[in-house]
Amino acid sequence: MLKTLIIIPARMKSTRLPNKPLLDINGEPMIVHCWRNAVAAKVGRVVVATDTEAIVNAVHNVGGETVMTSKNHISGSDRVFEAVNQIDPEFETDIVINLQGDLPVLDPSLVAKCLLPLNEPSVDIATLAAPIKLETECTASSVVKVVGTTCNTTSKDTLRALYFTRAAAPFGHGMLYHHIGIYAYRRTAIERFASLKTSPLELRENLEQLRAIENGMRIDVALVDTIPLGVDTEEDLERARKILTVFAENHTLTR
Repeated sequence: MLKTLIIIPARMKSTRLPNKPLLDINGEPMIVHCWRNAVAAKVGRVVVATDTEAIVNAVHNVGGETVMTSKNHISGSDRVFEAVNQIDPEFETDIVINLQGDLPVLDPSLVAKCLLPLNEPSVDIATLAAPIKLETECTASSVVKVVGTTCNTTSKDTLRALYFTRAAAPFGHGMLYHHIGIYAYRRTAIERFASLKTSPLELRENLEQLRAIENGMRIDVALVDTIPLGVDTEEDLERARKILTVFAENHTLTR
């Protein structure tokens, strides 16, 4: 059985929502909800990678594991790479999952589904996408679309990614897919990715996964039905609080 490590990168430098990882959601910091969801996925060890002592304390208070990383990282994947090298210097881990720290209402089953494309040995990186159902999302630059094909994939519910874009693509009649930013890397793949220079299309689209595509790495995408709520604004935060309140009430009723 493959050994999997989940890394949740967390920092305090969000400009739209200051101190985002520690914002209270129904009595607990957001990062704790994200950690609980990762643990509930039951696919492997979970570690929060951060540069902030307050985040370390919040996670330790609920029995979680953390690793301190540099304050100078530009992207979450850079922080994940440093964390992996600290945690697993002997390369005992087979797969590393980069799980965002702003998904407090994530369905844990999505973490396991992200691993499925790696059943194909030629896949370097796996990720998720869901069909776009709102017309406004098709043209919204904040919604990243994946352009993919079912050729050379192991399942009809999997796409081989050809491109990621903020534009409405591909052109013509048919479904568009909303990319969900959870990544499962083979241990060797995250090493290679971290060694690559920033690529032209990555800079143009502001999407770091294009660095992998431009350098010939294979990314396959598991298709799912739901898009998890990412918390980037005060409105998102209130939505997350309401969702978790309803979930807690329903859970209490069914006990």
